[in-house]
Amino acid sequence: MNLRIVLVDDQEIVRAGLATIFSAHEDLEVVGEADDGDRVVALVRRTDPDVVLMDVRMPRMDGVAATRAVVASGARARVCVLTTYDQDDFVYDALAAGASGFLLKTDPPERIVRSVRDLASGEMTLSASTADAVVARFVGGARPVPPGHDPLAALTERERSVYFLVADGLTNREIADRLFLGEGTVKSHVAHLLTKLELRDRVHVVIHAHRNHLV
Repeated sequence: MNLRIVLVDDQEIVRAGLATIFSAHEDLEVVGEADDGDRVVALVRRTDPDVVLMDVRMPRMDGVAATRAVVASGARARVCVLTTYDQDDFVYDALAAGASGFLLKTDPPERIVRSVRDLASGEMTLSASTADAVVARFVGGARPVPPGHDPLAALTERERSVYFLVADGLTNREIADRLFLGEGTVKSHVAHLLTKLELRDRVHVVIHAHRNHLV
């Protein structure tokens, strides 16, 4: 089954370039386009994409507000912010709004394609340097963990093992290899731990681990 993608950018040439990149891959399909954030929720509802590539700066509703609206709508789509601005504030604001990844428009096509596939499979899309900066912003005002408190008490031993490997930035495939498990089994463990800890995605596992001084 093809991965369904929606492109949101106010520049037609950018949307056309991305569509050309994805058209070279049989498993990727662009199912909708929008030139502003105020049209995204209706478009996502109509096309049911796996991934939304969202520009940050648009004339009527910017990408951060549009991301927040998509997440609030309950759509299953995962949002990846796509911008020319490599600045911590953009990354932080987008992730706080519910985005699951961040890419630069200058990233090579192979990285963009790989990131879309990763997002659709539940992975996060942040460079190591960007992830470190974002974590620092999220946990900067974190309170000390009370003595004796176990933030992972709800998890099974296997889920704990998976949690720490996710927090270290490993993909499902890498975790499967490390723990000698099937990739599908790892995906199930990740889904269960996210639900039990009430975390939105893998990025927030990293943040949770840092907030609780577990890494």
